[in-house]
Amino acid sequence: MAQAETGQGDAGRRDGGAGTWRSGIRRAIRVGSRLGPWKRGLVLAALALLLGLLMLWHAQIPNQILNLGSLVETFLPWFGLFIPVSLIGALWRRSASAVVALLLPVTVWLHLFGGLLGDKSHADHELRVASHNVGADNPDPVGTARDLAAYGADVLALQELTEQTRGTYERELAKAYPYHTVRGTVGVWSKLPLSDTQPIDIQMDYGPLAETIPVDVKTGYTRALRTTVATDHGPLAVYVAHLGSVRVNPRAGFWTDSRDRGAQALGEAVAAEQNERVVLLGDLNGSMDDRAFAGLTSQLRSVQVVAGDGFGFSWPAGFPVVRIDQILVRGVEPEGSWVLPATSSDHLPVAAGISW
Repeated sequence: MAQAETGQGDAGRRDGGAGTWRSGIRRAIRVGSRLGPWKRGLVLAALALLLGLLMLWHAQIPNQILNLGSLVETFLPWFGLFIPVSLIGALWRRSASAVVALLLPVTVWLHLFGGLLGDKSHADHELRVASHNVGADNPDPVGTARDLAAYGADVLALQELTEQTRGTYERELAKAYPYHTVRGTVGVWSKLPLSDTQPIDIQMDYGPLAETIPVDVKTGYTRALRTTVATDHGPLAVYVAHLGSVRVNPRAGFWTDSRDRGAQALGEAVAAEQNERVVLLGDLNGSMDDRAFAGLTSQLRSVQVVAGDGFGFSWPAGFPVVRIDQILVRGVEPEGSWVLPATSSDHLPVAAGISW
């Protein structure tokens, strides 16, 4: 009999504890609903301010820790997606403080990227250039070459050519482009005469695979060149480059050593260029917001920023999230910048119209 009474007592205490817990929750909800609009959603307000400061001071994020600075800058435009999410949360909480705090990230994002939202291209241009990483594993190089030829650029730069596909591109592009030059895995096809072609050493770093790659392969694996295009307005220096790939892994973080070394070498080559008119085309494996490209962006202008329509994302082709295929210029005027329809490559082709 005593045991039964004890069991009933335990059950009563459990029911009482659950009731106290539910009562506390209801009390907290009532207290929260009585808070004024400026006191509700303070956590959301703090997160909105942090988002704005992150975008505003992205250049201050150190790269010493897993290369986080470059990683943030690569995907910097996408941080704007947190703004509508935060706004929905602020409206749901009816928080005036959170709504006002969102003014900071909105202002910063518009300052950084608002200029890319409109179409700044012009119909008139004197020379059209295009660039495409055709992909070493491209299942249809013939179709890719024909698509590029149909576009009709005056100067076409290709990256990631292989020994097996080089002949295909040379054959399929021969009718549209009487002049071409190839060095290693990069090449230029042109309707105008070419001269003075030279390879550019972009100091490739093969990382953990370095010891397994023969020396003759390393030295013959050219991924950048410089050539001169003879135009009606005089010589135009054209650089084509395919910088090293980047990797993301838990131990190294955002690994960009090879790419960064190549960007520095390419910047030094452009700085030494005697011709005042320069066009750089290629797969640079990075966004121009990334500090690693400061040596290039301090000398050259991005056609996408000056004369583009939108962000011009080029990779991956199925769902582009970042523009890593670039066209940069000096001494000529960008008139338009476009992302071309997809080919069988994992990159989208990019093109630009320029004038003197």
